[in-house]
Amino acid sequence: MAHVDQEKIQAAVRMILEAVGENPDREGLLETPARVGRLYAEVFAGLHQDPREQLQTIFNEDHNELVLVKDITFYSMCEHHLVPFFGKAHVAYIPQGAKITGLSKLARLVESAARRPQLQERLTATVADSLVDQLDPLGVAVMVEAEHMCMAMRGVNKPGTKTLTTAVRGAFLEDSHRRAEVFQMMRQ
Repeated sequence: MAHVDQEKIQAAVRMILEAVGENPDREGLLETPARVGRLYAEVFAGLHQDPREQLQTIFNEDHNELVLVKDITFYSMCEHHLVPFFGKAHVAYIPQGAKITGLSKLARLVESAARRPQLQERLTATVADSLVDQLDPLGVAVMVEAEHMCMAMRGVNKPGTKTLTTAVRGAFLEDSHRRAEVFQMMRQ
């Protein structure tokens, strides 16, 4: 939270409340600017982290078959509207050179990459590229499914609509059969 200017956020929230015709001094809103400041510090904590740091723990294990962690829940913020998008990430890689990471590290990678204002496409690519950079695997496949509140509560008003993005690297990019197989496993 040291990287977040709480006073500036609180002043901005107060101005927003005034701009929409609310009284920031009424009982229900008195603590809202401080609450929003704490919320933003938490939700945007990934801005001050390198997601690749989550993959520092590497184990030497002679495993050269698929590793897949599915249904990693995440929350992020749309950089266009500053409203949430949320869903599940599925992360797969094929180790190379006996380099594997802990399963929880894949969830931490998604969490770190998600906690910033961004696009879903960028989140998906960041997870894939971080794995490539840190583990040098034979292949990486990432699928992210999310609901965007900017589509659900404003504009087109279509709650429940899901956006699916993928990023493939290495063997999954080069081999369409492998790619189809991992995506089928992710959808099961």
